[in-house]
Amino acid sequence: MTQEEKHINPFMQTAVKNTQAKENMKALSILINKSEKDDPLRSRLLVNPKETIEKELKIKLPNDHEIYIHEKAKNISHLVIPPKCQASQEEREAARTGMASLEFLQRTMFDPVPSPVKKRKMTKVDKVSRKVLIRRIYQAIDQGLEFLETTINEHGAWYCIRTNIAKPDVPRHYERPPFVAAYAALALESCDHPQAKRLCASAKRYITAMMEFPGLWRYYLHLPPDLDSTTLCALVVGDHPWISLGQNLAKILTYRNEDKLFNTWILNPEEPDVASKFRMEADPVVNANIIALLGDCEETKYVQIWLESLLAQKKLDDSSKWYTDTIAICYAIARAIKRTNPLLANWGPILGENIMASHHPEVGFGNVLLTAQAISSLHAVNQLDLIDPEHYTRFILNSRHKDGSWPEFYAFGDQKLMWGNFGQFVHGSESLTTAFCIEALVCLLEVLDH
Repeated sequence: MTQEEKHINPFMQTAVKNTQAKENMKALSILINKSEKDDPLRSRLLVNPKETIEKELKIKLPNDHEIYIHEKAKNISHLVIPPKCQASQEEREAARTGMASLEFLQRTMFDPVPSPVKKRKMTKVDKVSRKVLIRRIYQAIDQGLEFLETTINEHGAWYCIRTNIAKPDVPRHYERPPFVAAYAALALESCDHPQAKRLCASAKRYITAMMEFPGLWRYYLHLPPDLDSTTLCALVVGDHPWISLGQNLAKILTYRNEDKLFNTWILNPEEPDVASKFRMEADPVVNANIIALLGDCEETKYVQIWLESLLAQKKLDDSSKWYTDTIAICYAIARAIKRTNPLLANWGPILGENIMASHHPEVGFGNVLLTAQAISSLHAVNQLDLIDPEHYTRFILNSRHKDGSWPEFYAFGDQKLMWGNFGQFVHGSESLTTAFCIEALVCLLEVLDH
């Protein structure tokens, strides 16, 4: 193996296995029941609960997570209360007014974004030998990771920029929700570079710190927990017992509608009542993330049928309020296909058709962010032969800045202004685009260096 192969070893292992939370939850219940008659097992559970659970369930739990087992008796009862909410009671009460409380909303935002500075691009890469092109890919990944190192904060959060595209005079703001850290970390998980691993580990710590019992996440404090944030974050911290042992499954399953599809939000009396009725939709990205998280089980059967129907009929356009570009939706579906391989392997050709339907002879897939997502999606379903890998490698390399970053483009949000005031905000950053471009280059490297 060459030094470069040691440097980045893309996709040399099998696809990431889907979370087995439901099976683990059942196995844990069986283990507890078994301990009633198996005295040695009971003793091991009481003395070394974590090691025993790991051995019996064949799972690995985080080193810094402790597990306690309490033995019930006729004169002893153990009641478990949830952890204290990270937000104060005053903050939670203020959050109930939601978007109507401008003062509260401003306190949830970070400092306004300064005026953008036009950056110089790297020297253009013309047609070169494949060997030279491969070397340029390694250099670009190195520099991209160095840039990401400068934009992640001490807690492990990457920033995103919130923009009102309907009202240019509204100031742009920085924001650092756990969703953004998860979105970037999942893009980087295919990169075997030590720096990528460190960045992902840092993001994982931040995501874990932002987790709410029993394993839920929210984008803003003034919004309820949402399944888009929850599923992506859970994929990153899948070894945490709240996730790996299925403690959040009962809550997640309450997000289903009458068609057994999963809604983005669910309204609870104790949560801010700002997720208006138009937001209570079954989004294809959210449902693809559910498959990636839960895998093949009874609760995802109807989701699988629905998404396959959207793909087969090419009805992804405008099927999501928050991902208005078809390629962004395909990217989420491709993640589900890769993580549950071979469950949805037959979706590969039709997913490729949907992606290529967004390809134009003159402009390709559009901006470099969409191009990167298209490449990663095609690679995930073994359809990368539908494009010229050298051409799109040069396109990505020629789009980057001197500082190793790629330009800011909208990664999610209602870019088509279809959904009124709530949908006027879009989100993106150089950090997100850079993470997606690194992921795409890793995919292209495997093909070019095969």
